[in-house]
Amino acid sequence: MGTSTAYGGPGGGTPLVPSWLGSDDDAGGPAPPATPPAGAPAGAPAGAPADDPASPAPLPPAPPVRPAIPTPADSSRFTAPRSNFTRFAHSGGGDRASLGRAVSGYVSKSSGGARQAAQRMGASRGSGARLLGFLADVQARGATEALRSLDLEGLAGRPIDEVFMGLADYICPNAGTVDEGIAREAFIETIVDLSTLGVTDLDALSPDQMQTVFELYATRAIEARLCNDIGTKLVTAPADPQVALRVQSQLRDFIRNGVSDALTAARAETPTLTQDRVHAFVDTVYERAFGILQALGDAEADQ
Repeated sequence: MGTSTAYGGPGGGTPLVPSWLGSDDDAGGPAPPATPPAGAPAGAPAGAPADDPASPAPLPPAPPVRPAIPTPADSSRFTAPRSNFTRFAHSGGGDRASLGRAVSGYVSKSSGGARQAAQRMGASRGSGARLLGFLADVQARGATEALRSLDLEGLAGRPIDEVFMGLADYICPNAGTVDEGIAREAFIETIVDLSTLGVTDLDALSPDQMQTVFELYATRAIEARLCNDIGTKLVTAPADPQVALRVQSQLRDFIRNGVSDALTAARAETPTLTQDRVHAFVDTVYERAFGILQALGDAEADQ
């Protein structure tokens, strides 16, 4: 991938979608013990006479109830998609069946289906929602007002690549984990893509160009997620740099086809995108994109 350091990929023993243990504060916590009546010795059960020697000893407080730790997923669930992806890379892009099997297996087996694959996008879903929400605000109120709401009005009137670079910390904050790094890398590479496509003026951004911006971002994010999970051989396998670029370009086009179809369908269902619908819209696009990619992968594998 263009701006990231190669990552060895997850070992497979972590849950499909990691969850974090809740706290007592999250669930309200255990009920506090009843206050003993005045004059009762500390620890006496509520309602017991203070001087009754036959009173039973107080019971220890019940331990807080915490969510169960998720069962580790199959440690070998990435093996088959990685093998197929490596064969695709070694073929210089000629073995499309291996690409199809790699992507389909990644969605269906490694991730546990399209919905779980979408949930694995983590930070990229949040960043995508912030990006799309900002673009929707630009469409509704204009670039100057949208930037002013983020205290970035000094960027108004600047070329779109400069505006987006100024938005990087808002769109993709705290790039300290692999997941957050994927989101930020996808955003930076989207900025590069826009300049090559001639999209330069934020104030003149049309609804179709707005869709293109998000389509490019989601494509880059899914590509980075997939490469970090199963595609570590993508760049290193082909000896010829031009062949490596061709392999990567084929993968990106494959993913973008799925994202484009998913985004077109979601946009037809939600033609007017308001701020309160952005997160649900982004989640729908990612889930549908992975479902389409699985179907496209199956079709490639069968040829």
